Amino acid sequence: MRCVRFFSLLACLLTMVFSAAAFAQSAKPFDIFTQSTLNQVVQRGTLVVGMEVEFWPFEFADETGNPTGFDVDIATLMAQELGVKLEIKDMEWTGLIPALQGGQVDMVISGMTGTLERAKSITFSDPYFVTGLCALVSVKRSPDVAEVKQLNAKGKVLAVKTGTTADLKATAMFPQAEIRRFKDETACVREVVTGNADAFFYDQISIHKHQQQNPDATRAILKPFTYEPYSIAMHKGDFDFWHWTNRFLQTIKADGRYDALYDKYFAGLPKPAN
Repeated sequence: MRCVRFFSLLACLLTMVFSAAAFAQSAKPFDIFTQSTLNQVVQRGTLVVGMEVEFWPFEFADETGNPTGFDVDIATLMAQELGVKLEIKDMEWTGLIPALQGGQVDMVISGMTGTLERAKSITFSDPYFVTGLCALVSVKRSPDVAEVKQLNAKGKVLAVKTGTTADLKATAMFPQAEIRRFKDETACVREVVTGNADAFFYDQISIHKHQQQNPDATRAILKPFTYEPYSIAMHKGDFDFWHWTNRFLQTIKADGRYDALYDKYFAGLPKPAN
């Protein structure tokens, strides 16, 4: 009997030892590195970045139809530092996160706010640009509105772009108003200009631009009412790529390249909220 118990105990001990060894082997740092998107990008020789090329001045098409803008230049610097080519995949806003999760792109750089809700399913870098939601107000429908809180009332109509943080915030913060969702930014602006909506919520720089383009039909409330930290989105839990990306952002902010890009695209525009 004692002999049987001895061999049973020995078998248990051996099982524990081999299990611990297997666990240690599966958690080797080298394995984490080889599975990282960072390593895959370097081995492939191409960095694939997803963005919606309709968000001036972050990403938009130039006269020849090629993507340009602040985010495009950030992506270009990243590819240079990685020693790889850059491929930009232009897609609709609502398709960016699914494309990242499905492996169609390595990262998303598209003026995407790093919200707590989104961070449940994807990983964000530290912010590379901070702004906030502001309001483009219709002169025809809301001539007396001076603060965004006045738009939370029955009869008020708010235009938002589907799936943006403006969509989420308007729904949560303006329950008394009617929310109308549109696929693109231009349609939202048109609703305000024509007097079909009282206001359109979007980032500070875009609201300033739209008011300048439509001075007779609109007013701008340029005091941000939300915190919008634009961040680079990556696959969930990819520590190596997250660490490299944050180190990259720290480096270009320290050596002056970030400031050069900022002056290139945002000179003369309202300073972002911090």
